[in-house]
Amino acid sequence: MMIMCKQEFLSQLRKGLSNLPKNDIEEHLTFYSEMIDDRMEEGLSEEEAVAAIGSIDTLLSQITVETSLVKSEKEKVMVKRKLKTWEIVLLVLGSPIWFSLAVAVASVVFSLYVSLWAVIISLWAASASLAACGIGCIAAGVGYAANGYGSSGIAMIGCGLICAGLSIIMFYGCHWASKGFIMLTNKFAVWIKKCFRKKEVAQ
Repeated sequence: MMIMCKQEFLSQLRKGLSNLPKNDIEEHLTFYSEMIDDRMEEGLSEEEAVAAIGSIDTLLSQITVETSLVKSEKEKVMVKRKLKTWEIVLLVLGSPIWFSLAVAVASVVFSLYVSLWAVIISLWAASASLAACGIGCIAAGVGYAANGYGSSGIAMIGCGLICAGLSIIMFYGCHWASKGFIMLTNKFAVWIKKCFRKKEVAQ
């Protein structure tokens, strides 16, 4: 590697970056100038600090790749196809129709979403009711048995255990139903997001 001082290094780097915009050139030169200064503050000589950064050709290759990536990302975000006049006219004239359809579809989807959650909440309520009935029946059965009504107490305790068992089964069923519905909701949201991304890419 050729031994260079700081100014020689920056001069050659400037020549290699001549195809970039002026602001980008100055930004890169400032960055590497500060890097050399930092190395010199650590105890390296000017030539050693320059050599530690790497060769001009390697740096130019890295900068070219980075610039290309940044440029392509900016183009994806910023470049949009302009609507033609007839497309704008059609959008304006057809807005009452497509807006009404969009609202109708959104209303149906929202209604289905709320209805499904209502069913799941009802199942949770039924599970809680069974648990409460089970506890109440067992408590009542113990009370009957303590007061000398053994057969009635045993029957009540049996009913309570059945309700408690059903509530446990419903609890797991409600848990898996809620978990599955949440996963379905997330997948639907991801699908909608992908549709919008495809639309942006197409534009």
